[in-house]
Amino acid sequence: MTAPGKQPPSRTFGEPILISGPDGDWNRVRADLAEHACAVLYARLDDWRPERAGGPRLRALLGRDWARYLDLTHPEVRTRFASSRVLLKFAAAAALRVPPQSVELGYTPSGRPYLRGYDGVQISLSHTENLLLVGLATGAVIGVDAERSDRVLYGPNLGRHLCTPREVELIEAMDPAERDTALIRLWTLKEAYSKAIGLGMQFRFTDFGFETDGTPTEVRRPDGTPGTGTEWAFRTFYLDDEYTISVATGDSGFGGTGDTQAHTTLDGGIVDALTEALGDDETEAGAENEWW
Repeated sequence: MTAPGKQPPSRTFGEPILISGPDGDWNRVRADLAEHACAVLYARLDDWRPERAGGPRLRALLGRDWARYLDLTHPEVRTRFASSRVLLKFAAAAALRVPPQSVELGYTPSGRPYLRGYDGVQISLSHTENLLLVGLATGAVIGVDAERSDRVLYGPNLGRHLCTPREVELIEAMDPAERDTALIRLWTLKEAYSKAIGLGMQFRFTDFGFETDGTPTEVRRPDGTPGTGTEWAFRTFYLDDEYTISVATGDSGFGGTGDTQAHTTLDGGIVDALTEALGDDETEAGAENEWW
């Protein structure tokens, strides 16, 4: 089920794709990238628990994140960190048609992940409780966020922490039973947009807003006037009446591409080195299962 409303003309979205392990429907992910220039996929934590990979394979999959993984001491945090990164690497590998262990993640100063050496595909990641969420985009920046749909956000300090003055006015005028649903949607949209522009929590949620009636729209200024145009597109989805997820994509100005294979986005020397190190057979369909 998706939020009602009219699609922005700049970009469309496919429905979120459930990926239940390495044998998931990666062809559908590639098809969404080709059709929409973005793909949104999600998974359940239990399907991507890191112990399934085993120590040496998990280390190969995590790459530079291995040291960070070892530094985490809380078991649930550690598991969610590893599982989300492995899913993200499998997703990127599916788009680029390379082995997942060859994908390396980098992080901006704000913590936004990116693919080292792959400029053609932008990525975003979110996770909460048992849900893992990944966004992929070509020719655009992307941000995704997820929250439980039953989370309670309504309270007396909306204007101090979450909402613009215009949003506070609209929320207070709503039926009390609808307020938290609207606020969760606003929260996830703001998180997704902040991730897409690379600022994370550095951009105060009281400084920008969205419509509260469930329609996809541009970013709004605190007074409710438009703050962006059709270069940005937004969408909210509801998963199994359990989670609310939102996606934000912004045109990078370079256009999309229907070809995301690594040889078109990587320097030829890097591709040759990877091929020599990993062997041609590693890139064949099904090879990624050897790493799980």
